[in-house]
Amino acid sequence: MDHTGLQAAPPDRCYAGPGDVACDFCAGRKLKALKSCLVCLASYCEQHLQPHYESSTFEKHKLVDPSKKLQENICSRHDEVMKMFCRTDQQCICYLCSVDEHKGHDKVSAAAERTEKQKELGVSRQQIQQRIQDREKDVKVLQQEAEAIDRSADEAVEDSEKIFTELVQFIEKRRSEVKERIRSRQKEEASRAEELQEKLKREIAELRRKDAELEQLSHTEDHIHFLHSYPSLSRLSESTDSPGTDISPLRNIKGMTAAVSEARDKLRGILREEWPKISLTVTEVDVLLPQPEPKTRAEFLQYSRKITLDPNTARTYVSFSSVSNREKKGKYSRLLKLREVLSKEGLTGRCYWEVEWSSWGASVAVSYKDISSEGPCNLSGCNDRSWALDCSNNSCEFRHNSIKTPIPAPLHSTIGVYLDHRAGILSFYSVSEPMTLLHRVQTTFTQPLHPGFTFCDGDV
Repeated sequence: MDHTGLQAAPPDRCYAGPGDVACDFCAGRKLKALKSCLVCLASYCEQHLQPHYESSTFEKHKLVDPSKKLQENICSRHDEVMKMFCRTDQQCICYLCSVDEHKGHDKVSAAAERTEKQKELGVSRQQIQQRIQDREKDVKVLQQEAEAIDRSADEAVEDSEKIFTELVQFIEKRRSEVKERIRSRQKEEASRAEELQEKLKREIAELRRKDAELEQLSHTEDHIHFLHSYPSLSRLSESTDSPGTDISPLRNIKGMTAAVSEARDKLRGILREEWPKISLTVTEVDVLLPQPEPKTRAEFLQYSRKITLDPNTARTYVSFSSVSNREKKGKYSRLLKLREVLSKEGLTGRCYWEVEWSSWGASVAVSYKDISSEGPCNLSGCNDRSWALDCSNNSCEFRHNSIKTPIPAPLHSTIGVYLDHRAGILSFYSVSEPMTLLHRVQTTFTQPLHPGFTFCDGDV
């Protein structure tokens, strides 16, 4: 049988399905569209598309991937193709719109506006990608935090067990309470870390989805579709509070162990007095995300502490000082009598106090309590257990472990000291509005800190 002139039926996969763009010129069962024309505002299968390739009439027509949104290119008022964009009203318009209700407005071609928005799209993608990187870093830090929580909690339990076995039956009940508190805190913090990780992963997934949509939009050749879709796709949802670059290392759960060790060496009566401190050390373990440091003096004063000086720690010593003499254009040495003293209070948690100093100058310091038994000149930052800010009329420097750091900032007569013991933060401020940061320390404190002061009592 002669089949000349007959054309085989296309396979079923060539016919347009529910989710496909159908050819506008197929009769009966329509084939899938291969391209859409932005001039004709119609979609064509391979057969009906041929005139666009073969005839010079269609030479300037713009062919794009099949689109169901071609009608978005038509002005609903004038039934004309929209080829312009009104920046005044932020909408696509046709030529008749530009000379009618948009007369005198700032108008450009859709292609020109697309170029500008494409640049903004690039910036939006950079922001998304940067946020993805930040969140991935946060997830990694949280994973490390969770591991550190387990390690510190296990070490705290082990150390507490060793200490409590040396105590009499009187503290057996306390031992169980401490163990239960540590494990409870461990579970809470581990659960919090897991929740934060899942939250960040969900945000990363959402950002990736948004980035993919912007990526797809950036490649579309349909300017009108781009301009219709860009405003909603380019908006980023507000980022919820996240760890970011503010995540700090695990708070020292083992601070409780030090308190228990101290209580071990005391009698039952003293232990009764010390128990609130032991209980508080576990209860006040910070959450994974640290609270922000205060900014204004009013915020700092919320953590103010009254400092009581301990006369038993007072020391007096003599020091040589080199002083400039303007009249003789040289220097001479002075023998000064200095006094130093520690506070009675050992500080933990978040604390703030202020110190006023006179024209003689002063040294504002913090140290561990046992430093007071080693003789004078121990609050000057000459060892690894004291941190001191030395103030005078013409100079200021920070000292720790015999390392001196000059402070260029101008000084006021009042110095503010902010301590976040569990975060390992010690900050010195020149009290003013706004507060002027002079120096900040980031370390790990292993004992309560006692404020200390060294001041000049005049020439010897």
